[in-house]
Amino acid sequence: MTKNFTFYRPFMLAVALLLLPAVAFAQFPGDLKFGIQASPTFSGMTTDDNLINRDGTNLGLKLGLIGEYYFRENYSFHTGIGFHFNAGGTLFYEDQFTQADIWRESLDNTLAAGVLPDTLSGGLGFKYDLQFVEIPLGLTLRTREFGYMSYYVRPALHLGFVTKSQGSVQNAGFISEDESFDIGKEVNAINLGWSIGAGVEYSVSESTALIGGLAFQSGFADLTTDKGTTLKREGRDAREDDSKGKLNSIVITLGVMF
Repeated sequence: MTKNFTFYRPFMLAVALLLLPAVAFAQFPGDLKFGIQASPTFSGMTTDDNLINRDGTNLGLKLGLIGEYYFRENYSFHTGIGFHFNAGGTLFYEDQFTQADIWRESLDNTLAAGVLPDTLSGGLGFKYDLQFVEIPLGLTLRTREFGYMSYYVRPALHLGFVTKSQGSVQNAGFISEDESFDIGKEVNAINLGWSIGAGVEYSVSESTALIGGLAFQSGFADLTTDKGTTLKREGRDAREDDSKGKLNSIVITLGVMF
């Protein structure tokens, strides 16, 4: 098995994540509430290769619907659906690479014949601009109310589907840093992740509350396909870029529950 997910594994996980709320909701009588979120995000790409480093942050936005099912007074399951716009970040390939051929197929499709060098070397940054449809599934654990406020902790799993993937190359002489192009073949279509968040819920009426908090979200799966890549260092044989690229985000959680 390759390091990339085969089809059936994310498919089965997606089915499991979608069925779990239905099973849980059927077992416990309780209250159901809905809400909306508009949450700014700060995301970046990381890898397990110490010569391929995070270099820059994407400012993004999460918009979506949230559903909470209370199985006890201060405890609920939550799920929903949302869009994560402009996620991603930049991966910088260090100068130690005498050859760092990645995104070649995407660049070939973008540039006119003869513009792309025969070999790309290190010292370049590859910027990912991604958009996801996300389905979270988790718990919300609240304190009792102090006046109009209560505090919560929210662990969750996330299933993300990449709906748009654009890229640009930094520090390259053959293409402008402002030129963005499709890198769909360089990015895996499904991303699995986890998050942990905490915050404050402020009741403005018996049925309406404002939510504000902070969360950290990180991917489990390798987001990069490494298709047709080549890395080479001085005095070493060329090899495939088998690094695991993951997406991490800081989310400023803002929402309204009804």
